[in-house]
Amino acid sequence: MNPKSSFLVGLIGGGIAASRTPPMHEAAADAAGIRYLYKKIDLAELKLGVEALPELLTAARRMGFDGLNVTHPCKQAIIPLLDELSPDAEALGAVNTVVIRNGRMTGHNTDWFGFAENFRRNMQGASLGRVVQFGAGGAGAAVAFALMKLGVRELTIIDVDSAKAQSVVDGLSRRFAEGRLTAGQDVAAAVATADGIVNATPIGMDKYPGTPLPTALLRPDLWVAEIVYFPLETALLRAARALGCRTVDGGGMAIFQGTEAFRLFTGISPDPDVFFATFASLGG
Repeated sequence: MNPKSSFLVGLIGGGIAASRTPPMHEAAADAAGIRYLYKKIDLAELKLGVEALPELLTAARRMGFDGLNVTHPCKQAIIPLLDELSPDAEALGAVNTVVIRNGRMTGHNTDWFGFAENFRRNMQGASLGRVVQFGAGGAGAAVAFALMKLGVRELTIIDVDSAKAQSVVDGLSRRFAEGRLTAGQDVAAAVATADGIVNATPIGMDKYPGTPLPTALLRPDLWVAEIVYFPLETALLRAARALGCRTVDGGGMAIFQGTEAFRLFTGISPDPDVFFATFASLGG
């Protein structure tokens, strides 16, 4: 366990003014009896792009930060700037958590853990034979990794950029049995034989309304998982629930990736209930 009793951490990303991560972390620290200051470093507010990352990381190191969470558009751009990567971050090619110890920066990925833990808790017994995932960005790679770890037999990844989908498939196929992952383009055909679908795109967020697939393709025997949590009930989940599908929203992924990041920063396993309560109090 880390002997420190106070921590300074931050979140780097674009358009993060409404992020629930800082208050969730600070509430968990209060409950654990430690001092914890969580700063938002909003690239949009600062009118900066990813090219500012080297400068921001140097500043964080000099100012004694213990760690950083990293979100869009920095999850991949930050990798060459770090001293080392955890095996999971290396496998995924995406970092959302940076631990700073003795001036060294180590990149981790807790997004996959967040999705997997949320799924495990809310989808016990769900069939994992064939799954279709929409989205192959940084979060999409983490979700695909989680689905493989959960034991999905066949995963089809579909993205508007088919090269991105193929890239995720190629990257993960080196780690998991060949043939379990494929990149798909025919949405209707893939969904027709699926046990479940996952939305790992931003579609469904307030600023990207809509659904990642035509809702007419949904069936009552499909399970549907979401990573979007602004809003908590997306148009996809609403349509799925109306049909009687088993569903899981994106709130739990946000919470459990946060609890794991907190553990990495502090050495303390926080109470997930504190994260849930704080998340809900903020309009979850």
